[in-house]
Amino acid sequence: MPMSVLARKAPAGGAGVRRWVVTIVVSVVALVLTLVVISLSVGSSLPRTSLHDYLPARVGGLGKLSSSDNADGNRSGTTIGDELVQGGGREPFVEPNGQGGDVNPGQTSLLAGENDNNEPDRVASSDATSTNDEDTPNESQKAEQDTCDLYHGEWVLDSLGPLYTNNSCPIITQMQNCQGNGRPDKDYENWRWKPEQCSLPRFDARKFLELMRGKTLAFVGDSVARNQMESLLCILWQVDVPQNRGNKRMHKWLFKSTSTTIARVWSSWLVHRSTEAVGIAPKGIDKVFLDIPDETFMEFLPRFDVLVLSSGHWFAKRSAYIMKGNVVGGQLWWPRQAGKMQINNVDAFGVSVETCLTAVATNPNFTGLAIVRTWSPDHYEGGAWNTGGSCTGKVKPLDEVVRNGFTDAMHEKQVAGYRKAVENAGKHGSRLKLMDITEPFAFRADGHPGPYRSPDPNKKTQRGPDGKPPPQDCLHWCMPGPVDTWNEMLLETIRREFERDRG
Repeated sequence: MPMSVLARKAPAGGAGVRRWVVTIVVSVVALVLTLVVISLSVGSSLPRTSLHDYLPARVGGLGKLSSSDNADGNRSGTTIGDELVQGGGREPFVEPNGQGGDVNPGQTSLLAGENDNNEPDRVASSDATSTNDEDTPNESQKAEQDTCDLYHGEWVLDSLGPLYTNNSCPIITQMQNCQGNGRPDKDYENWRWKPEQCSLPRFDARKFLELMRGKTLAFVGDSVARNQMESLLCILWQVDVPQNRGNKRMHKWLFKSTSTTIARVWSSWLVHRSTEAVGIAPKGIDKVFLDIPDETFMEFLPRFDVLVLSSGHWFAKRSAYIMKGNVVGGQLWWPRQAGKMQINNVDAFGVSVETCLTAVATNPNFTGLAIVRTWSPDHYEGGAWNTGGSCTGKVKPLDEVVRNGFTDAMHEKQVAGYRKAVENAGKHGSRLKLMDITEPFAFRADGHPGPYRSPDPNKKTQRGPDGKPPPQDCLHWCMPGPVDTWNEMLLETIRREFERDRG
């Protein structure tokens, strides 16, 4: 058997020694180059990372500070009058076609139903992807990061810009495609939320997919929940093109690189709904059964590893409230001969939250994490969406939140319902977590589409000669825009809980 190069004897003499040394050096270099070529040819398109790799360091120097020094606002304790409790006595949203679907440019209702037909697979854009280049923190920073309050802080300008663009994501609902619809300013895309005591890491799509490897995350709620889901899909789309695996009952996207599924189920109230006659409530009007969870998503519950629940805006819609089979109240509907209502829409919202969350947490077939995203504030000024309300001209975060009695009341009832559900669930209450976005996003009046709801070049975007503003959407969020921060908060919440469970 021939000997290897490294095992040959050195020839006698000085010249022979030199030839021997040169031969060894050339052999070693050739071996190293061979190993490099092999390692480059074997890599993975999505390298595996550990949970520990996700742990973020502090973020510094993101740009100019906003002037909102008191980001948690100054709750004035204003008494909520009957008009505020009833949502201003107006019905702001039109009934959807069935239980789901995507808003198309022809629909004018802000919370109108969607078209749940399967969407075709799309080709991803070649725009740059989002990464988080922060170093892994030391132990003291990690402990602080795992416990600090994410929801009190300030908005700061970020020179890195948004995580995607309206041109790099093919699934943005047209009504939220503000740049595509002609909005002239762009700074609303460039503000990041900075908590007071720690950092909120910039969203890293690859690390999110690794964290959720083999798991399913589902959004359940109305069109604002869809707004958040589409934001998450747009962020992830920058590193991996998903496959559409959805159907009429559940929208579903699969990221094959990590077998991660992002899903959405439409549920207007999170509790059971029917249009059949009940007692004094006639057929046709929506009946909201406050003590029965919505079966349209509960049947899918065992499939979900992470569930993001949100609701509330449909409680401003004409409806009757049912508890224990009896009609106990209504919104924009109540027969005079029926006497005084037992429950108004604000209290009904709180009861529905408690019902839904208790059912989720105590379901024996659900072992995942349920996150409640709190009330998403709107910013209509001078009226409601259909009575001249406007958010035109807002181009940066507010310096000070203008208190909205209805928003404060709904947020308070939602948090109270969450806390009751945690108590009702006993040892299973740890499955429930609160993502309290209401106060930070009360500053973001600049983040809504406003009059830029369609690509129509002839649409009105300025007030008319009579001073009236054009029709506007001051409820949903532009994409890209502030809604992307919800998903940064979501990722940090999931990371903390997974890390805690692992430890």
